Amino acid sequence: MNSAVIVAAGSSRRMGPGTDKLFLEVNGLPLVAHTWRRFDASSRIDEIVLVIRSGLEKAFLEIAERIRPGKPYRLVVGGAERQESVWNGLNAVDPRCRIVAIQDGARACTSEAVIVSTIARAVEMGAAVAAQRVTDTLKESDGENRIQRTVDRTHLWAVQTPQVFRIEVIRKALQSVREKGLSITDDTAACESIGQPVALVESRDPNPKATAPGDLPFIASLLGSEGDA
Repeated sequence: MNSAVIVAAGSSRRMGPGTDKLFLEVNGLPLVAHTWRRFDASSRIDEIVLVIRSGLEKAFLEIAERIRPGKPYRLVVGGAERQESVWNGLNAVDPRCRIVAIQDGARACTSEAVIVSTIARAVEMGAAVAAQRVTDTLKESDGENRIQRTVDRTHLWAVQTPQVFRIEVIRKALQSVREKGLSITDDTAACESIGQPVALVESRDPNPKATAPGDLPFIASLLGSEGDA
């Protein structure tokens, strides 16, 4: 059994005060609704756990009424940090779960091909992540907004979500992080802490995460071109 944990408990600080990006309307639906629909429609996902902020249960139930998901779902309250939210989500998956895909709630354009590919690689290796090769020239600063050196980008990747794991692998990795008192911003970093190899799965189609208001028109155009409006 494969489960998706959609992390939707963030504070949206970069969107500006009083703005919850997950509920901004994009092509007629809240942004997070598009993410939910992607995983509800996936041939490789059997259930969905949405990790949300306390007090938003009613809002997510209203989204469910609008999109009519076909797969079982449950709502779980997140923690103060992302890693705590993921931990809460993992504790809520079906006991039969063998593979879990962890997805940013604000990443609404993830393709079925990427979901399928990351799950397949996680089955083989234990962990896999959608990612894109870094193509821009990278510069390291001196801390005062001056270029110090050019960074070799040959082996650099920008990781995205889904980040997919055998359930026992990510539980062990996050438990290690908790015991060590580490703070991480992505789940593959937990795997690094226990020496677990993670496969990079190239995401060839745009798979942006909404972090600032200027991201929304691009996401809307991607969703509209795929008939998700």
